[in-house]
Formats: sequence, structure tokens, C-alpha cells
Amino acid sequence: MDADGTDEAPVTRRGLLLGATAGLVVTACGAPSPPPPPHDPAPGVVGPPAVVGPPATTGGAGGGTGTVVGAAGEVPVGGGAVFDALQLVVTQPTTGDYRGFSAECTHTGCIVNRVADGVIECPCHGSRFHLDGSVAHGPAPRALPARGVRVDGGQIVLT
Repeated sequence: MDADGTDEAPVTRRGLLLGATAGLVVTACGAPSPPPPPHDPAPGVVGPPAVVGPPATTGGAGGGTGTVVGAAGEVPVGGGAVFDALQLVVTQPTTGDYRGFSAECTHTGCIVNRVADGVIECPCHGSRFHLDGSVAHGPAPRALPARGVRVDGGQIVLT
């Protein structure tokens, strides 16, 4: 017994270190994971896709209103561009055939980050999508959901 009448053993250096280590493990296991590191561009790819400023609306001759995404020239034939502010990816598989898709990967909801070498790429787990939105390489289980786009006066418009 101690002088104060308790049965406690003195704290040893080993006991202190084991207790501190257990506390760190508990803290580390409960902390959220940091975001994944930036994805290195593939050879031959120059810079990230264009990021568009705040969306605008239009009521052009193409009929109806919508959100202006950016210039049609930003989306190359056989490629595409990701518009982060709208969580939208627009592709142009063939000349004049513009297609819009949700930029949210169907695997875990990460946002796709670029279009390169004819595929839409997700940086989180390696999913790849064809320019028509279908899955080229999993783990994504489904195609990217389509979103309506049109070209009006040289501008891509989200409908």
C-alpha cells in the first residue's frame, strides 16, 4: 500500500510509453484521411483542364436558357474538359458532338479531374470512363450520369 492507503503501483517509463502509444493509435484511427495527392499528368498532357469562372445564363438563338459553361473551343475533338465549378465534364468524341456528364465518379463520388488520351480519369481509385461516359476501367460500377449540354453561339450551355 501507498502512504495514502491506495494499492496503485508507481508509473514506469514502459507503462507511460505504452499508454501514450495506445492514445496515439486511437487518435490516428479516428482522424479523417487526408485527400489523395495530386495526380501526375500522363506523358504528352499539358497542364490541367480549364477551370471556368462563375456560371452565367443565356437566352440565345439556340432556344431556351441555361448556364454558360465555357467556350466550345475549350473542348478538343477526341477529348474533353472538366468544369469543376459545375461538377461537369464535357466531351467531344467527334467534331460537333458535345456530350455532358456528371463529374462525380460512380465508385465513391470523387470528382473526375481530367480527360486525357481519350478517357475521363478519376484520381481517387483509378476509374476511367470512355468519352461517351461508359466505364472503361473500374472500380466504378456504372457509367457517368448524362447531363444535357448544347452549343449556342460558340458557347457550351448546360441545359
